[in-house]
Amino acid sequence: MTSLRSSNIKKLPATTFDVLIVGGGINGAVSAAALAAKGVKVALIDKGDFAGFTSSNSSNLAWGGIKYLESYEFALVNKLCLSRNHLMRSYPSTVKEIRFFTSIQQGFRFPPFFIYLGTVLYWLMGRFKTKMPVYLNAKKIKQMEGVVNTDKVKGGFEYSDAYLYDNDARFVFNFIRSSMSYGCIAANYVESLGSKREGGLWLTAAKDVISGERLNIRSKVIINAAGPFVDGLNKVNQQNTEHHHVFSKGIHLVVNRLTRSNKVLTFFASDGRLFFVIPMGPVTCIGTTDTQVESPYAEVTEADRQFVLNNVNQLLALDSPLTEQDIIAERCGVRPLAIKGQGGKADWVQLSRKHAIDCNQAEAYLSIFGGKLTDCINVGEEVAGLIKDLGIELPYEDFKWYGEPDDSVKNEFMHRAKLMNFDDLTPATSSEPLSKRFWRRYGRNAINMLENIRENPQKAELLIENSEYLRVEIEHAAEREMITKLEDFLRRRSKISLVVRKEDILAAPGLKEACQILFGDEAEAKLQEYIDSQC
Repeated sequence: MTSLRSSNIKKLPATTFDVLIVGGGINGAVSAAALAAKGVKVALIDKGDFAGFTSSNSSNLAWGGIKYLESYEFALVNKLCLSRNHLMRSYPSTVKEIRFFTSIQQGFRFPPFFIYLGTVLYWLMGRFKTKMPVYLNAKKIKQMEGVVNTDKVKGGFEYSDAYLYDNDARFVFNFIRSSMSYGCIAANYVESLGSKREGGLWLTAAKDVISGERLNIRSKVIINAAGPFVDGLNKVNQQNTEHHHVFSKGIHLVVNRLTRSNKVLTFFASDGRLFFVIPMGPVTCIGTTDTQVESPYAEVTEADRQFVLNNVNQLLALDSPLTEQDIIAERCGVRPLAIKGQGGKADWVQLSRKHAIDCNQAEAYLSIFGGKLTDCINVGEEVAGLIKDLGIELPYEDFKWYGEPDDSVKNEFMHRAKLMNFDDLTPATSSEPLSKRFWRRYGRNAINMLENIRENPQKAELLIENSEYLRVEIEHAAEREMITKLEDFLRRRSKISLVVRKEDILAAPGLKEACQILFGDEAEAKLQEYIDSQC
């Protein structure tokens, strides 16, 4: 049977596209979704998996950029607050308000009440769309969150921002999936080897990373959305741009749940920057670091681990200190920070994650720098406007390309779920009812998945213990989500490898069956490939 990926790869050299997007992170994903929905003929390729780098290593926060108040970027904070509110309205099942519980240590550079006043300003800039901030003294902090070490705490506060429930990579992929539903030809593990202008068109030489097959893709416009690899691709394509990237490495450690609280515990780490203890279903995500690096290929070092462990052990009153043996998984990525000119320092406090789009109008070439999940809808709309300025027709310019399906579709799904007592099938280890999770992850496709379970109850079986993923979800991923390597499913379409220890995944009796569903005759080879990558 021909897979979706192989079918799309065959289509890439068969036509001339209006736009070729290189890069399947958040910037490329929203560009593809916006353009395809508006009637543009779009192709998208990524040399790895979709959301394979920065977009799968975030803090899962969709926040309005409160830290930028310190550098007086009020216009940016105002824009990001509006973007956050827009995301919350557009994806109410995915992007939700969450309380941030912040403690300020004695001797910090600003007194707690002064910072609290900043949260009030932040709330005002957010147009009162979240709960009001509350000031807290050290005694109140200890009463409300006993896990916080208040020995050196002078005061604190609680305020609201937004959190991306589930997985950041999953959120990104849903834009890719949406773009394909509107006709975009997308393929992962297809690398751009360089592009050149011929007869008013771009001719891009590309390679299927899996098979080694070479192909050429013709397009009127190129969008370089390669995230941390934008500068390298521009060099190959002989593009000079006003902006370039500097990289700041951030890591998170995932450990067993440290507190029952559903709040983000926020501190200022020993180096003065924000430090988070973030609830993530059955686990807790802690970090992050800020280290300037030269290469996008960053990795977690022993110093990184110790920085995070030392800070969490100092800031929380745990029954026993966390050690490396408590680490379930690690997240590591670079923040591509957009700056003008050459050189620059990747200072987390001074440099913001605001995006910039450089346009070479003469050669119909766009480069997207920086950016973050919070601002993704704006990026999609801005790209669509620039593509129109380059002379590409947008037949359905006003079509709304983002957001969850309307309430009528959701109500239909929820009604069917109630009729078949779907939530009774929720695994004991699940952090929420199945119906909520299915709707958030799959939208209107969840209705068909319900019917599959109704027809065959075995499709509601849990193949990998503690994973929260049912057989029907793995079948859906195999058919529609372009799973090319086992890691694509375990790490990005799902968050299994973030919440289940590696050894437990490999020992799961159902792992081989999951591979059989995902890869058919290649199951054993794909499983061994994953095992080798984890050694």
